[in-house]
Amino acid sequence: MKKPSMSELESSLKQDYILSNGVRLHYVTQGEGPLMLMLHGYPEFWYSWRYQIPEFAKDYKVVALDLRGYNESEKPQERAAYGIAELIKDVEGVIKGLGYDRCILVGHDWGGAIAWSFAYAHPEMLEKLIVMNSPHLAKFAAALRSNPQQMLRSWYILFFQIPLLPELRLQFDNYRAIASAFIDSAINKTAFTPEDLAAYKNAAAKPGALTAMINYYRNIFPRPLNQTTWDVLQVPTLMIWGKNDKFLGKELTYDTQDYVKDFQLRYIPNCSHWVQQEQPNLVNQYMREFLNSDRAVEKNKSKV
Repeated sequence: MKKPSMSELESSLKQDYILSNGVRLHYVTQGEGPLMLMLHGYPEFWYSWRYQIPEFAKDYKVVALDLRGYNESEKPQERAAYGIAELIKDVEGVIKGLGYDRCILVGHDWGGAIAWSFAYAHPEMLEKLIVMNSPHLAKFAAALRSNPQQMLRSWYILFFQIPLLPELRLQFDNYRAIASAFIDSAINKTAFTPEDLAAYKNAAAKPGALTAMINYYRNIFPRPLNQTTWDVLQVPTLMIWGKNDKFLGKELTYDTQDYVKDFQLRYIPNCSHWVQQEQPNLVNQYMREFLNSDRAVEKNKSKV
């Protein structure tokens, strides 16, 4: 797949803002049809979906958000503004504000955690759910309590609880740690060009962005990680998982089907946490197969 440059993307996509839950959110969009809403992770922005936006814009109105606090979106100063309840309201407001009552929700990393949470809060607003390298919240919470390997992998969560020091660490040496988050953990180092890394560093360098990004982690413990009971999710769900994730162990995917009635899992070998950027062809293929599965069933029924 040809790597789209930042300038090529910006010229082909419509950029706009929407007021949701009292916060002005930036997004890019392409295509028309049913809504497909994409939520990025840390330390990214809408650009992490650069390989998926044009592909799925053939059949959907694809909207890739800058989550609150990221890139061009508004950055509330209060730490509590980045709690999961507010993030769920952001997604709800975007869907309704765009004139839809349902969508296909796609999330990676933190975007996946928000997508899981939204699916439980508003299953009636989702046609399907696609999460990438983002475990079910019950699995992640259990691992942080009882899995020593995952505790070590997640050391940065505790580091991010410290005031000011994480921001200084990320800002040091022209935001080198932002670029290192991608390059040091990627299996295919060529997946991230100097232009890609510059785009991520520039987004992180926007005033207030670093603290906002870290505040997601500073709100992680009160909820949802303390939740003890989970209903079985009724939304058809696809999980795509890069098997060589440095931050989240593959074991976090095990038994996810216990929490989701209609669940599919596709592993991608020789691939890191940044799955949709490192293996975009496979990710797009698996997404297509999942999204078209109902159509295939209906087609087969019509032949009987």
